[in-house]
Amino acid sequence: MSTNEALLTLEGWYTYHNFRTINWEKWKAASAEERQAALDELLGLIREWEANEQEKEGSTAIYSILGHKADLVFLFLRPTMQELDAIKTAFNKTRFAAYTQAPYSYISVVELSNYVHNPGEDPKSNPHIRERLYPILPKWEHICFYPMNKKRNLQDNWYMLTMEQRAEMMRSHGMIGRKYAGKVKQIIGGSVGFDDWEWGVTLFANDPLEFKHIVYEMRFDEVSARYGEFGNFLVGNIVTPESLTQMLQV
Repeated sequence: MSTNEALLTLEGWYTYHNFRTINWEKWKAASAEERQAALDELLGLIREWEANEQEKEGSTAIYSILGHKADLVFLFLRPTMQELDAIKTAFNKTRFAAYTQAPYSYISVVELSNYVHNPGEDPKSNPHIRERLYPILPKWEHICFYPMNKKRNLQDNWYMLTMEQRAEMMRSHGMIGRKYAGKVKQIIGGSVGFDDWEWGVTLFANDPLEFKHIVYEMRFDEVSARYGEFGNFLVGNIVTPESLTQMLQV
């Protein structure tokens, strides 16, 4: 078996993390009528996204983001990139978009690594696999997003390991994640060829401390300790139409 044999991956819905900062000075300077019209238009879009989720043709979640990196993230899962592009365009045409900027975004596709593949079987016929590839985003209290790579240094090159070596380390890595079942929901987005990093990781939890616990514990695992490289972390709180309306009141 080749030392750099490519891994079979399974792909599901395409994902678009649309991070936004609000120009509060401009928003507060607008008339009450203009702000209400912008909000009503945004809430109309949200209702369309909710209807899409009810039809199981995608999923959407909105969170407020702490810190200076962003104020909101609109997270979309859809069957095609064309649909993500249409969502981006529709949002950018709204009055509300004129009061925001986009400091960051991320494009990926829901991905499952398949280190154990049975030839002749269609893994997407498995309901459990389909649920993971085409997930309805949990509307849990908190979100954490970060991009990551596997190292390609001369001394530590993940892609020069054998399939058996990678599979064994990923099994160990996965065992840590299973300890947080019911506490942390994880969605892995494969972004090789789509964005600046190789993966985008989105975590959901009702207790934000679970993000700290799982990320810290996984740092001691060889997959992360030796081969992991991480970008910025963005964390936030669930937003509903009601809380969004309250957030935008001035």
